[in-house]
Amino acid sequence: MLIKTRGLVLSYIKYRETSIIARIYTERLGLQTYIVNGVRKAKPPGRIALFQPFTLLDLVAYTSRAGGITRLSEFRCAEQFASIPYDVRKGSVVLFLSEVVSRTVFEEEENEPLFTFLHDSILAFDKQTTGYENFALVFLLQLASYLGFGILSGEQVTTQVAFAGEASNPATSSSGPTILRFREFDHYFDELLRDPATATVPNGRVRRELLAVLIRYYQLHIEKLGDIRSLAVLSEVLGE
Repeated sequence: MLIKTRGLVLSYIKYRETSIIARIYTERLGLQTYIVNGVRKAKPPGRIALFQPFTLLDLVAYTSRAGGITRLSEFRCAEQFASIPYDVRKGSVVLFLSEVVSRTVFEEEENEPLFTFLHDSILAFDKQTTGYENFALVFLLQLASYLGFGILSGEQVTTQVAFAGEASNPATSSSGPTILRFREFDHYFDELLRDPATATVPNGRVRRELLAVLIRYYQLHIEKLGDIRSLAVLSEVLGE
């Protein structure tokens, strides 16, 4: 059976000589894994570019009642990016966020609100020419709501992360500096939650710290999330 749907590419691995296995979050089927034949051939050129992280596709896909890996019958670019493929900073943000989504979204069923959030967020990011330094932070703060552990305040994040750190390292819990250190981040998170367009994060160092805290918060809520490898790459790009 064939089904038409929109999809957002999360990642792919090489398969045999000219094909790939792609993980795509689809509008109608949730997370799906597809074999895409011949996409790595020299001709026609450029088709592998359609499977870079967060690329938006129109798909015609085979489905199976048994689930598992199926194949794509047809695919084409649904929304042409204007800036992401040509901007190193934006590309690093997209790589990081696609890894987070890959490690947090697993349902193989329709979730229209989540798909709409992902779709609209990446298009808005692509159109931004300035003031997008905090996009990854805002994205993670908002994504949490769709994953079932929505964030209402900065205190909610910092308290959970600080106490989790103390539980794993009791030697620091008696004096309390860990909690006080995290409390410094509360107002940054609150501004990002309240009005992302006007929120101020002073520099790349603080931005890196906030991202690390948010990832730790995600790790507390998602079992076996593990380390996000692309965070190190993003941290370098964010600079000082």
